[in-house]
Amino acid sequence: MENSSSSSISCPSTPRWNSERPFLTGRFLQETKTFSRFAETKSLSVDSLSLGSEKAIGCYNAAVQELLVIDDLLSVLVGIEGRYISIKRVRGKEDNFTFQVDASMDLALQELAKRIFPLCESFMLINQYVESRSQFKNGLVNHAFAAALRALLLDYQAMVAQLEHQFRLGRLSLQGLWFYCQPMMTSMQALSSVIQKASANNFAGSAVLNLLQSQAKAMAGDNAVRSLLEKMAQCASNAYLSILERWIYEGVIDDPYGEFFIAENKTLQKGFRILQESLAQDYDAKYWRQRYSLKDGIPSFLANIAGTILTTGKYLNVLRECGHHVQVPVSENSKLMSFGTNHHYLECIKSAYDFASGELLNLIKEKYDLMGTLRSIKHYLLLDQGDFLVHFMDIARDELAKKLDEISVEKLQSLLDLALRTTAAAADPCHEDLTCCVETCSLLKRLGTLKDIENSRNVPDDNDLEEPVNVTGLETLSLSYKVRWPLSIVISKKALTKYQLIFCFLFHCKHVDRQLCGAWQVHQGVRSLKMRGTAISRSSLLCRSMLKFINSLLHYLTFEVLEPNWHVMHNRLQSAKSIDEVIQHHDFFLDKCLRECLLLLPELLKKVEKLKSLCLQYAAATQWLITSSVDIPSLEEPFDDSNVSENAKQLKSRNPSHALKLSTNNTTVTDSILKFEREFNSELQSLGPILSSSSQAEPYLTHLAQWILGVGNEQ
Repeated sequence: MENSSSSSISCPSTPRWNSERPFLTGRFLQETKTFSRFAETKSLSVDSLSLGSEKAIGCYNAAVQELLVIDDLLSVLVGIEGRYISIKRVRGKEDNFTFQVDASMDLALQELAKRIFPLCESFMLINQYVESRSQFKNGLVNHAFAAALRALLLDYQAMVAQLEHQFRLGRLSLQGLWFYCQPMMTSMQALSSVIQKASANNFAGSAVLNLLQSQAKAMAGDNAVRSLLEKMAQCASNAYLSILERWIYEGVIDDPYGEFFIAENKTLQKGFRILQESLAQDYDAKYWRQRYSLKDGIPSFLANIAGTILTTGKYLNVLRECGHHVQVPVSENSKLMSFGTNHHYLECIKSAYDFASGELLNLIKEKYDLMGTLRSIKHYLLLDQGDFLVHFMDIARDELAKKLDEISVEKLQSLLDLALRTTAAAADPCHEDLTCCVETCSLLKRLGTLKDIENSRNVPDDNDLEEPVNVTGLETLSLSYKVRWPLSIVISKKALTKYQLIFCFLFHCKHVDRQLCGAWQVHQGVRSLKMRGTAISRSSLLCRSMLKFINSLLHYLTFEVLEPNWHVMHNRLQSAKSIDEVIQHHDFFLDKCLRECLLLLPELLKKVEKLKSLCLQYAAATQWLITSSVDIPSLEEPFDDSNVSENAKQLKSRNPSHALKLSTNNTTVTDSILKFEREFNSELQSLGPILSSSSQAEPYLTHLAQWILGVGNEQ
């Protein structure tokens, strides 16, 4: 049988003979007309009351009429028609009854009898509800409520039997009958009002409990009725609380009729392989987010703690999935048998939550080394330890320079493995979980797909940021990390995506820095020549400004954003008391890093990307600038240290005056350098005001603004 909100609940059907044989249900009382027991009473000799008499009641004097009315009322009180009082159902309305009295009856007796009819109707409604709601399909709460009503009806029928006994002894008048019915009148009417609403709306489960509680609050002025309704709510909730008890103490949903407010999605199969596959395909760990979820119809007394109840059972389920069988210690004091004003049930739930949360947190921290995994991810995806990256960029330079459709991911992966094995990363036991991947688009495009994070309106749209014309592996390279269950609860696919976005931004900044360093080395190779006042000296100053910009940006990203936020998160995780707190702190860290790394600030990011693009264009043009300005046979690989040294030796052996003459006369080179300088300074100057204004709303940009403005002031 399915136990989820999306599937219908199958349950045993009530046998046909239960409805076809009215003597089993009590319905025969309304369907079969019987004669008054008063006619058989020998102590009252009324000859005219023989069986089958059709004489109107008005033929008798008032005293005899009163005896006849009392006899009929005692029958009607338990749903049996009398000789002079009939019971009719309203056509089309099963829950409505009308009572008719013989028109010849004394008017005073008629009025007294009509006062008692509401009690009779209430009994019939309650009795009918008990029979109808005892079927399987109506659920455990209705079963429990019907059982409580049945017990109440037994007390009511006992009262009628006592009244009949008094009547047989000749001690009961019609006024006395009305007096003795008073205590039950209000209570029965209140209950009939409840069951009419429940029947009209076909309530089950928590809806019945909420109805009983709301009606009890509405009857606050009548202490007896309020107490009765609260007792009924308590009895009806026992079945519900037993379901709740199994969930918070064992992590099991024992809910055959789908009444519980937690739904189980059984389509998400258990097992480590399936869980890993779902993690690879979705932005979240499906098992954690979707396996169990809250449904509508939470009981009002559990509304404020429903989230805690949900996570308590989920914690126990995760523990069981990890092979760590544990059950919350249960004592007599922790039984959930009431939800009264003492709030004992809240204490039990809180204790169960604390136990399950502590067990799971210890398991993930100690057995699965959560902090060690996070540190590993920090080393690789946040470039905390970049020695492997430097080596990888050296050996994979040619492959990364290719276009997307020409890149071999397998080759990049083997080069990454080589870089990891031959650097300090080899000492990290988690380095084998690092994998290499190439995205189908650059960072700018992928930012537009991250729509489900907080403050998504700040995520740049695809139209806000320009895609590079020639996208290569340098713009699309990304690293991924194999996260195993149950760590995938914290480090979900969504969290990994955020790590990858930060990595791509850092990696590209590192790439720009390396290219500018290569250009700087080329300039250093011609320092022996007297280039003061020439285009080469101007180019050297521009190269230094670009390096200052990219180094300032990298310093801000690493030392002003990632490191401080990491330490804050690390300290918070140490004091976290639940997995939900761990997830919250981890997600907060990633969202804060994304924003402070400018990835969620489209205007700033657009300017930074433009500046980086200018730096790359300049670095690529440096070889041409130098060779066009200085008489050097060849500078084929300007970024290689050995070539730079060789070129320097060649330059030293040449005539400095000849080099000076070439650089002075080459107006094309001068114009190119001036053009780069103008564009770079223009973009840098336009970035300054944006940073200054943004830093008022975003204080973390203050230092970056100071450094960027400092670079601009040096020009």
